[in-house]
Amino acid sequence: MPKTGIFLAALALALTACSKNETEDSRANLTERQKDSLIARSPIPGAKAVQKALNTADSATARQARIDSAQQNP
Repeated sequence: MPKTGIFLAALALALTACSKNETEDSRANLTERQKDSLIARSPIPGAKAVQKALNTADSATARQARIDSAQQNP
């Protein structure tokens, strides 16, 4: 897994360096989640791993919300 993270970080850096000024402005308004989602839907190597990470994060967030609501409503 660490190799995937390093690859994705290098890819994000490369994409940022190759971008035009007009697209930099539009990407500046995107959240990290939105940027990750764009990468996950792209055909680049490792995109499936990004999508799996997003799905795992969503699952963990939903689970924590269920736990929190159960603790608040005994």
